Amino acid sequence: MNTTAFEQYESEVRSYCRKFPKVFRSSKGAYITDEDGKEYLDFFCGAGALNYGHNHPYIKGKVIDYLMGDGIVHALDMYTVAKREFIETFEEKILKPRGLDYKIQFPGPTGTNAMEAALKLARKVKGRRNVMALMGCFHGMTIGTLALTTERDARIGAGVPLNDVTHIPAPYMFPEFDVIDYVNTILEDDHSGIEKPAAFVLETVQAEGGIHPFSVEFLQRLRKLCDKHDMLLITDEVQIGCGRSGYFFSFERAGIVPDIVALSKSIGGLGLPLALTLFRPELDIWSPGEHNGTFRGNNPAFVAAKAAVEVMVGDKLDENVRQNEHVLCDGLTAIAAVDDRLSVRGIGYMWGIDCGKIQKGFAKKVILRCFDNGLICELAGREDCVVKLMPPLIADEATLKKGLAIVEKSLKECLAEL
Repeated sequence: MNTTAFEQYESEVRSYCRKFPKVFRSSKGAYITDEDGKEYLDFFCGAGALNYGHNHPYIKGKVIDYLMGDGIVHALDMYTVAKREFIETFEEKILKPRGLDYKIQFPGPTGTNAMEAALKLARKVKGRRNVMALMGCFHGMTIGTLALTTERDARIGAGVPLNDVTHIPAPYMFPEFDVIDYVNTILEDDHSGIEKPAAFVLETVQAEGGIHPFSVEFLQRLRKLCDKHDMLLITDEVQIGCGRSGYFFSFERAGIVPDIVALSKSIGGLGLPLALTLFRPELDIWSPGEHNGTFRGNNPAFVAAKAAVEVMVGDKLDENVRQNEHVLCDGLTAIAAVDDRLSVRGIGYMWGIDCGKIQKGFAKKVILRCFDNGLICELAGREDCVVKLMPPLIADEATLKKGLAIVEKSLKECLAEL
C-alpha cells in the first residue's frame, strides 16, 4: 500500500484515514473497495453525505448526462436551468406535501455554511446577539458554528474567544431536570444574567454528541417556548436530514415547524457539495449579496440533488427506513446484551452502542476491529465512547444484518481481550 504522498505532503490534520488506513479505489451501493480489491461494507456513508449509497446509478446517470451536454458547472447565484429544476422539484416533492412554506437560500457548499447563514439571519431579524444551544451539540467548524459546538478539542482549535452562545444541559444529561422549565425560568428572571437570545439551535438527534434522539414531547415544548419568548427555532438537519431519521426532515416526527432549517450533506445526492438554508418567507430580510459564497452555484450538485429527491420519493426510502429500523434496534440490543455495561440508542438508520462504562478507548478498538473484519463505522459521544452506525438508506434487511454480524463478531473479540 503506497501512502507516501499522503504522509509526506498532506497536513497532519487528516483524521479518517488514520482509522481506516487503506487506499480506496472504487465504490458502489453500500460498498467501498480498496486498491487491493478488498471490499468493505460502508456503515459510515461519508458522515451522512451518502444516504443513497455510493454511485447511485440513477443519480450518477443524470449528472453524467448533464456534464456530457456541456451543462453549466459554476454560476455563482445566477439563474440556471439546473437550479430552477432543483427548486421546482424540491418545492413540489418535499416542501409542499409537508405543508412547509420556506424560502430557499444557497449559502455555500457545506453544512457549516448553512448554519452560519442561519445564525446570521436570526441575529439580523431579532436584533440580538445571543443564541442558545444544547450541550453535546455539533454544528460546524467555522467560528459562528464552533461557538455553538461544545466539543472541547474543536473549540480549542479556534484560537479565539467563542462568544454569544448560552449552552443549556441536554435532556439526557440530567433525566430528573426539566430543561424547558429551566430555560423558561432564566428567560423570565431579570437576575439570571442571560441575554435574551435571538434563537434556539438544536439537532433533533445529537449525532456527534453520542446518538441522542430528543423526544417528541421535548421538541414540541421547545417550539412553544420559542414562540412564548420571541425566539427563532433553528434545526440542524445537516446529518440527520434527507431521510435518515425515517422522515425527510427529522423534525417531522414531532409535528413541529422550525423557523430556519439547515440542510447539507446528502442533499447533494451523490456526495457533491451543496447546502440549503430554509426559512419562513417573512424572515427573508437579506439585502442582495449580504451573505454569499463563490461556490453557492454548484450546478452538477443541483442536478444530483434533483435526482436524489426523485429517488427518495419514488423508492419511498423514508418508509424503507421506518420499516427496517427494528432490524438495527433489535439486532444491536441483542448484541449489547452480552455485557450489561453496554447500551443502545438510535432512530431510523442512525444507531449507536455506548461503551462508556467499559473503559476509555474501548469503542475505538471496536471500530478498528470492525474495519479489519470488513465494516466501516465511526465513533461519537463524550470521549468517543459510542460506536456509531449509519447504513445507506438503500440498505435492505439482509445488508443490515450482514453489518450487524460484523459488529457482533468484532465486539465479542474486543471484549474477550479485556
